[in-house]
Amino acid sequence: MRLIITLFTILIVLLGCKKDVHQVRFKVMAWNILHGANDIPNGIAHAIDIIEAINPDVILMVETYGSGKKIADALGYNFHLIAPEGTALNDKHVNLSIMSKFPFGRRIDTDFPFYLGGREVVIDHQTIRFFSNWFHYLPWNDAPETMGMTTEELLVWERTSGTRYEMIQKVLPELKAYAAETDSIPMVLGGDMNSPSHLDWSENTASMHNNLVVPWYATKILEDIGLTDSYRLLHPNPTTHPGITWDTKGKRDEHRIDYIYFKGPKIKALKSESYKAFLGDTLSIKNQGIPFPSDHGIVVTSFELTK
Repeated sequence: MRLIITLFTILIVLLGCKKDVHQVRFKVMAWNILHGANDIPNGIAHAIDIIEAINPDVILMVETYGSGKKIADALGYNFHLIAPEGTALNDKHVNLSIMSKFPFGRRIDTDFPFYLGGREVVIDHQTIRFFSNWFHYLPWNDAPETMGMTTEELLVWERTSGTRYEMIQKVLPELKAYAAETDSIPMVLGGDMNSPSHLDWSENTASMHNNLVVPWYATKILEDIGLTDSYRLLHPNPTTHPGITWDTKGKRDEHRIDYIYFKGPKIKALKSESYKAFLGDTLSIKNQGIPFPSDHGIVVTSFELTK
């Protein structure tokens, strides 16, 4: 009898411990809306309809250009413009912004707000650092595997033929610093890297890229500082789940260049998906057909936060 009572007591304690694990789920969307979604008629309204259909909790926006506050107000999100404090929220020259259904915490200002900045967001009394980013499109080639270069030559080309590498070097110290604090404060980084992923140019996909395996710097460096590509984590096969977010009609130009990365033991990626349509074409989503106002696709990742 005493043994039964002891086992029952242990069971109660274990069940009690399990109840103490508190989990909250939230959805993050990264989207370059292209020139403030102004390149097609009623583009801002269509962007609002698309966001409403996806229903993210946090939006990491690129090419905001004056439209972000309108979109946030229409959908009831808190809005943060990644620009020096005091900048008009409808400033048409500001690239990056963050929207959140959750309350904001501290600002995360950087020396280079046009291509990296963030905001702390408080989710269920816990702080997460969110960053929106954009890296320059140069160097760019629609099909790098056809350039007649070796892997080593492509990596040199990536570093010396444009400004993307220089941008990364400028913000890398700040990214490293925040990544080093993710044991206590998780971070999510999303946006437009304007680069293919090293995870999509691996041994397993070499036959798709003229037998080249290329550890593209723009994404490999993020992995090197501990960030995880949420889409590729959950869809490890680039052949069955390419996740294309950039394409051009009539060209060989399909690439995954928009991403959501994360880091921290308290945060777990549960589901990730991408949406894409050509500029002005119809995006079919949630039984709706909505004209697509951007030339970039959308990445959406759902996370679980454990306290």
